[in-house]
Amino acid sequence: IGGNDSMDTVDKLSAYAKNHGIQMSLVGVPKTVDNDLAITHFCPGFGSAAKYIATTVRELALDADVYDMKSVLIVEAMGRNAGWLTAASALARTENISAPHLIYPPECVFSIDKFIEDIKNVKANNVVVVLSEGIKGEDGRYICESASSGATDMFGHTMLSGAGKILEGIVRERLSVKVRSVELNTC
Repeated sequence: IGGNDSMDTVDKLSAYAKNHGIQMSLVGVPKTVDNDLAITHFCPGFGSAAKYIATTVRELALDADVYDMKSVLIVEAMGRNAGWLTAASALARTENISAPHLIYPPECVFSIDKFIEDIKNVKANNVVVVLSEGIKGEDGRYICESASSGATDMFGHTMLSGAGKILEGIVRERLSVKVRSVELNTC
C-alpha cells in the first residue's frame, strides 16, 4: 500500500520473484495523499488529507484575520510534483472567507519576484498563501534546495521541506510586514 515508490518496489519484487522462479503474487494498492499515481483518478488517502488542509487553512486564515496589521501567512502543503493538495486549500474559501488568496502548485514555474508582486496586489490586510513543498524556480530547482543539505530519501529523491520558511524570510526582507510560515507535512 503506497505511492509511486511503493508501487515501483512491488514491481521490482515481482520481477525478482519471476526471474528466480519464486512462486509469489505481489499486489500493489495505490494509496497516497498526493493523489499523483498514474492511471488513477482518486487515491485513498487524498480525500481526508484534502479535507484536513482545507480545514486547517480556514482556521489559520481566521486566526490571521484577528490582527489589525498587514501580515502574510505562508502555508506549505505536501506535494513534490502534484498540486492536488495545494489546490484543495481553495476549499477553505467561503462566502465570508476569501483565503487562501494565492495558491502555488508545483506544476507551475515559481518566480520569487512575481510572488512578491502577487502579495502586494492582494486587497486584504492579512494575506494567506498556500504553496506546494515542490515548487520550483525558473532555474528548475526546488525553492527549498537553497537551504537543504542536499539530503535524499531512501528512493533518491531530494528531501523537500522549508520552501515556506525560505519565502518567509524573503517576504519579511522585501515587504517589511509580519510574516510567518507553517508546514503541514508532519501534521
